[in-house]
Amino acid sequence: MSERLEDIAAAMVAKGKGLLAADESTATIGKRFDTIGLESTETSRRDYREMLFRTDDAMKSCISGVILYEETLFQKAADGTPFVDVIRAAGSLPGIKVDTGAKPLPNFPGETITEGLDGLAGRLKTYYDAGARFAKWRGVISISDTLPSRGAVRANAQALARYAALCQEAGIVPIVEPEVLMDGTPGDHSIERSQEVTEATLRVVFEELAEARVKLEGIILKPSMVIDGKKNRKASVADVAARTVEVLKRTVPSAVPGIAFLSGGQSTEEATAHLSAMVGGYTLPWGMTFSYGRALQAEALNAWGGKPENVAAGQRAFLHRARMCSLAAVGGWKKDLEKAA
Repeated sequence: MSERLEDIAAAMVAKGKGLLAADESTATIGKRFDTIGLESTETSRRDYREMLFRTDDAMKSCISGVILYEETLFQKAADGTPFVDVIRAAGSLPGIKVDTGAKPLPNFPGETITEGLDGLAGRLKTYYDAGARFAKWRGVISISDTLPSRGAVRANAQALARYAALCQEAGIVPIVEPEVLMDGTPGDHSIERSQEVTEATLRVVFEELAEARVKLEGIILKPSMVIDGKKNRKASVADVAARTVEVLKRTVPSAVPGIAFLSGGQSTEEATAHLSAMVGGYTLPWGMTFSYGRALQAEALNAWGGKPENVAAGQRAFLHRARMCSLAAVGGWKKDLEKAA
């Protein structure tokens, strides 16, 4: 396909398709494997991801791109085929997580700054040569009655902008991900507070992107939805959708080609329902879709259970969830469709 940033970004949010976030760090996927009693090794991680990437119906019809962890970008399937080639053969784009994680921000108790800018230009060249055509960087925004601070929001927005500029220079589309934590500490914020913080954060992010001269036509925004804290869930699907769309319309320029939501601490069904309500209920200037990790993988992981004889069951579970997310991305998901699983 075209190597233009605008064309890559448009392909990432193609109608009815979304992103599979398979970029769990070794530590994170180890925790996921703990839930099914499986030891995390290079081989078990390979086998799990190969199960997902070789679910042909899901990959070809529902998945526009796959966000990979560095290990997986250079990894090969059991038959020796590079995963990048497996993903491309399905008509999907390989991408790469490039940040090195959120660390405590000095002088800002309870807040973090995402690291990974040192040496990023060189790493991006390596990733591009390996086949990656988009990247992801996550800025983490704490939320409470008093957080976030303006300093922490500004610091994370500046890092996101510097990362985005470096990506575009390398011919890679940056996913700009400012996540207002749904399930952080204390996790009891109201939806009104979530709306206030999300709007303020996005305003600063786009200010910094402009300062860094980032081409908006060549990015994808990956925001959190406007939602109440995990310990204080009261808002309806309609309220989450309405408030999220309101914030996005106030803050996101129409030049941005697409928005791919993260699922955060939402359940699989919540994340699907909220996306469908937004896409189906509003006229929007951007493409809108999903960029889900757990919300796409949880059912498949449990069905697989780390056992070779369960690969087909895991793939059926992944296909079902991918189809549900695909329907949500065109506003066509209904709860009754879950019964077909």
